[in-house]
Amino acid sequence: MRIALLGAGSQIAKDLILAFQADPRHDLALYGRRPEIIADWVGRLSQAHRYPVAALSAFNSSEPFDAVINFVGVANPAAAIAMGARILDVTTKIDDLAMSYLEQRPDCRYLFLSSGAAYCTSFDAPADEHTRSNIDINNPGPQDWYGLAKLIAECRHRAHSALPVTDLRIFGYFSRTQDMSARFLLTDALRSIRDGVVLHTSAEQTFRDYLNPKDFSRLVGCLLDTAPVNTALDCYTLAPIDKWTLLSAMREKFSLQYEVRAQDAAVNATGSKPHYYSLDRRAAAFGYAPSMSSLDGVLLEAAAHLGQS
Repeated sequence: MRIALLGAGSQIAKDLILAFQADPRHDLALYGRRPEIIADWVGRLSQAHRYPVAALSAFNSSEPFDAVINFVGVANPAAAIAMGARILDVTTKIDDLAMSYLEQRPDCRYLFLSSGAAYCTSFDAPADEHTRSNIDINNPGPQDWYGLAKLIAECRHRAHSALPVTDLRIFGYFSRTQDMSARFLLTDALRSIRDGVVLHTSAEQTFRDYLNPKDFSRLVGCLLDTAPVNTALDCYTLAPIDKWTLLSAMREKFSLQYEVRAQDAAVNATGSKPHYYSLDRRAAAFGYAPSMSSLDGVLLEAAAHLGQS
């Protein structure tokens, strides 16, 4: 299967590339905004997996692909805040590339990396198949633009119901290749462990579902192996994790030190979300069965990142 990866320089795209190296069925072509950086990374892979790399602008319908996966987005909360409403234009521009390609080649399937933020809700309870959006359309704030960008793209995809587009809503993701400059609870915790300093966190209890690279590649593989459809699926692990259980486990395993100090909470680009995960299990109908819980995945990847695996 020939697969085009748009935004191949992202962390999650690189993790998928590494996972797909062991599968000879997948022939990848990588596209990104900074192809020279992607090419440098690819050059360090084994000779058999030095995939072709090109700029996003070079992606067009003259190249036949069986699938297109769109990873273009903003993974760093601080960067998402800095972009503000411009994220709407960036998301639409790259989505236009993929949708135009499908118009020319409707036999090609398209996987769009969306987000749980697309629900545009407060997440006072976890999402499920009945969750409705709650949008302040007259006064969108800085924390709203990211979710709105994903929601608008998803609405567009559903409007083109004849095209095989699947939106994958990721609520949380963590791997050993995580950019340590990002401001997430987990990156803040890992920097604290690395530097031997105390992590300061807010008193707010939160619940998260951190997808791991193995289960993400498992889900993508399931979708590539089944008949193409037009739908949206929520990503999930065996079980979500609450903040205090997670921090306690990291204290026990990695000697993390932490204390509550609200003013030093991690950056949250899309607003406070107490229960940021989903109970919707429709992905199971495509053969997806997660292998790890959020806690198991985080501890495994954190140990590898810290050189303790």
